[in-house]
Amino acid sequence: MEQGGTHLLHDGVVLLGAALASVLLFRKLGLGAVLGYLVAGVAIGPYGLGLVGDAEQKLGIAELGITLLLFIVGLELHPSRLWRLRKDIFGFGLAQVVLCGLALCVVVFAATPLTWPAIVALALPLALSSTAQVLPMLRSAGRLNTPFGERAFSILLFQDLSIVPLITIIAALSRAPADPSAPPGWLLGIYTVLAIGGLVLAGRFILNPLFRLIGRLGEREMFVVAGLFTVLAAATVMELLHLSTALGAFVAGVMLADSPYRHELESDVEPFRSILLGLFFLAVGMLLDVDAILHRPALVIGVAAALIAVKTGIIFAIARLFGMSWRQAFSLGLLLSQGGEFGFVLFGQAQAALLIAPEAASLFSAVVTLSMATTPFLMEISRRFRTEPAKKRDDLEGPEKSEVTPIVIVGYGRFGQTVAQMLTAKKIPVTLIDTDPEMIDIAGMFGAKVFYGDGTRIDLLRHAGVGEAQILVFCHNVAITPDHLRVIAETFPETKIFMRVYDRRQLIEYGDLEVAGSVREVFESAVRLARDVMDELDIEAEEINRAEEEYRKRDGERLAKQRSAGDLYAAREMMFRPSSGEQ
Repeated sequence: MEQGGTHLLHDGVVLLGAALASVLLFRKLGLGAVLGYLVAGVAIGPYGLGLVGDAEQKLGIAELGITLLLFIVGLELHPSRLWRLRKDIFGFGLAQVVLCGLALCVVVFAATPLTWPAIVALALPLALSSTAQVLPMLRSAGRLNTPFGERAFSILLFQDLSIVPLITIIAALSRAPADPSAPPGWLLGIYTVLAIGGLVLAGRFILNPLFRLIGRLGEREMFVVAGLFTVLAAATVMELLHLSTALGAFVAGVMLADSPYRHELESDVEPFRSILLGLFFLAVGMLLDVDAILHRPALVIGVAAALIAVKTGIIFAIARLFGMSWRQAFSLGLLLSQGGEFGFVLFGQAQAALLIAPEAASLFSAVVTLSMATTPFLMEISRRFRTEPAKKRDDLEGPEKSEVTPIVIVGYGRFGQTVAQMLTAKKIPVTLIDTDPEMIDIAGMFGAKVFYGDGTRIDLLRHAGVGEAQILVFCHNVAITPDHLRVIAETFPETKIFMRVYDRRQLIEYGDLEVAGSVREVFESAVRLARDVMDELDIEAEEINRAEEEYRKRDGERLAKQRSAGDLYAAREMMFRPSSGEQ
């Protein structure tokens, strides 16, 4: 037991040390973290210095990094947004996998003397790209939620879905005796549909209520436990059904995309994702058979170059047909030109099916790894062909740097400024939060300190000290959904909430949801203007006051009936109906 623990500790120190040194060096050189992990893996692996062994086992553990990555991506995709991407997923994605697969069959046929079943088993996996490499690159560049990033993600998502039919094809070509425990391809398809449906139902009826309960308890560490449990449970279900674990985690993430706690989940899971994804690339580097490359360098380098050229060309052509500019199309082709991590899985399946020899699996694994290593360089080349997105500003301070004050105000526009300045006139300290960098800069010129961030996020409100504040005031012009407002109220039960609302429709939508105070943004100014008009007509002040009192009373009673009924047209008879003369 002690020897096992010592061995594990030794491997951990070597892996983390090599990763730290290599990634720092490659980041300094501007070559990216992925290439640093790959080179570190080669250096310490069995084909390098031999400091760490058992790369296959470490790769299996590290594949959880891909699963966590897809879960985080799912958190950022509302189901409505996913539905909007359906044409790119099933149109562009299908065309890319099919056309690249066919073209790469020709490449493998020309490069090797293998039989056609072996060619198919090697070429089709090469059509897939590296989700583990591409998505972090898009996220770090701030391009994942752009049209370019959404199209790239759509293709990668279809590639993940295509794992099931590719496994089915390899099983159909198999020369090995049938495994009685492995389900046939048609059954895998049924399993996929049922599993996705089951995860959707679990998200709606189990996960969302679970996270609401945890939110009310206020135990931060429970979010970490529940988040990891969600990912691992979804992955385990898919694994038991011989399906893609990453796909299961992605569906679980999508089901929680509407949750008000999605930002906390993302921030809690992200560190585990980063570490495991780094370990994944280390293990890929360790698996790179340097001897195979040295014995047949022309084959490995030639096929890797052909793989990149073919995929870039085909993806470029499809992208142009889908209406992308040539710059964006070329950049997309380069971004998705590498082989993917699922290639290692499918090569293993092909080897177990007796379609290819271990040497061929090793050679083509080297091809995939080599192609992945070129991606950072190719993306550097593509920078001159594409327009960079606006860079995120890193000079804006978040509310975690604010002092605890009795009042937290979210939104410092024209409405929030008036509220804040009146409170300041009474020397009441306030914490100000807004999402508009330009407004924050202007406020700073006038001596107001405004912190940057989305003030509807639970985790950000915690950092701003809302849990210790007396009052939280929403002054921004973005409507908060009733469910989200209820979660905020449950998370901070001791803090009173005041809010600006757009009109009576928004108040009706909130129904019986209780807040300490709400003000329709133009109500008071409209009442004041009506008073000024009556004053200009020389109506006595007492009559003006009586008219205002009667209007406020009747409007309040009518609004209460509307909120109770949830119907804008309720109590219409209580309205004062304007007329041109006769009443």
